[in-house]
Order: sequence, then C-alpha cells, then structure tokens
Amino acid sequence: MLDYFFVLLLKMFPKLSQFKHIYFRKELIFLRPIQWTTEDFNVFTIDGLEERMEALTTHVRPKFHALGDDFSAFFSTELGEEFFPHVAKHARRTVNPPKDSWVAFAPYKRGYKALPHFQIGLWNSHLFIMVAVIYEAPNKAIMAERLLENVKQITSLPTHYVLSGDHMSPAATTLQDADEEGTIALLKRLRDVKKAEFLVGVHVPVEEAVKLSGEAFTALVEETFTNLLPIYKTLTAR
Repeated sequence: MLDYFFVLLLKMFPKLSQFKHIYFRKELIFLRPIQWTTEDFNVFTIDGLEERMEALTTHVRPKFHALGDDFSAFFSTELGEEFFPHVAKHARRTVNPPKDSWVAFAPYKRGYKALPHFQIGLWNSHLFIMVAVIYEAPNKAIMAERLLENVKQITSLPTHYVLSGDHMSPAATTLQDADEEGTIALLKRLRDVKKAEFLVGVHVPVEEAVKLSGEAFTALVEETFTNLLPIYKTLTAR
C-alpha cells in the first residue's frame, strides 16, 4: 500500500511529482531479483494437466507473485491510480494444460481482461513483456481508432519490439517486419473484427532470458513498460 499512499500524496501535493522516480528507484533496492531458469520454461513441456499445474505452482507462480507486488507499485506511481496484479490461475482447465502463463496488471482489483493491461509471462519458447487489448474488452473499436490516430507511438518503438493479434498464440511479428502498413492493418482488424486483439511489447527467447541477471531483468521490464506507457495512456484516454 505504500505505493498507493505515495500516489495519493502526489494528488494532494503535485510538486512531489519531481520525486516519483526517486521513490520508485528507492523501492527497487527492496525488489526480489527474479532470475529465470530453463526449468521455469520447461514447465510448459510437462505432460498432463495436474503435473504441469503442480510444476507451475512450484516454480513459476512465486516469481509472478513477486513481480506482481513489485511492478504494481511502478504502475501506481507512473499512472496515478492504484494498480493490482493478477496472476493467471487457469482455473477453468479440466483437461488441457496451459501452454503459457503470466501476471497481468490493471487498475481494477476484480479482473483485467476487459481492460487494456500489462503482462509479464512465459511460453516454453520465450518470455514476454507486453501491453494488451484482448477480445473481452468492450470498447475495442474506440481504442483502435485512438491508436490509429497515434500510430507513430507504436511505429517509433525500437524495431525489435513485436506485434501480435492473438494472446493465445506464441507467434508475433517484429515492428521492423510489420512496418507501418502492417501495424495499421492490425489496428483496423482490432477495430472491425469482434474477436480481434492487439498486443505490443518485447519477446525474449529462452536462450537469452535465462542469461539475464535479476537486476538486468528488472531493468528490462522497467524500460519496456516505460516505453509502452504512452500507448496505454492513448488506449485509456477519456
């Protein structure tokens, strides 16, 4: 709650905003550094729902919970409202084991899927750090129009950032390959197709992810989310 207390102070005393980055940097001292291992990614190759869920609970979820606690403070401070972490539960699965898992961040305690949200997650092939609008968001068409009017916010991101139109698929296209034409086409699909989705951010191949120190991973997440904040603000503009 300390992060949200600071947000409230910012609203009461706007001049304190000059110190918000110092506040978050200070909090980073107390972050639990998360270092990913090959074992974490191999969870998604284990056969059987029960067996995979047990491994997911043991190896991966504790890291997602730690990231959720730490980076909800980042979003609360940067965006001026309280954010809540949501670690995927996969509770509805009865047969097929999950192929990926994640922690999501949104300014609503009871859920996130109907809102633009941020994600940190794993497939067996890569780590992802994204901002997302998925098919359950009721105002996708309006959000797509906002992004179309501000498409440079997306195309000006580093060229290794990726675009995806399906959060249930590991596939994605780099901005370098998609270029502005491909980005616009994906946004028009978000606007016009009921089940369409839009995700943008970073994929880190497993071979690179397991080499990141805890400090390097934290820095990568903070840098990526900082770059994605303008897109989130456009999506949620009133």
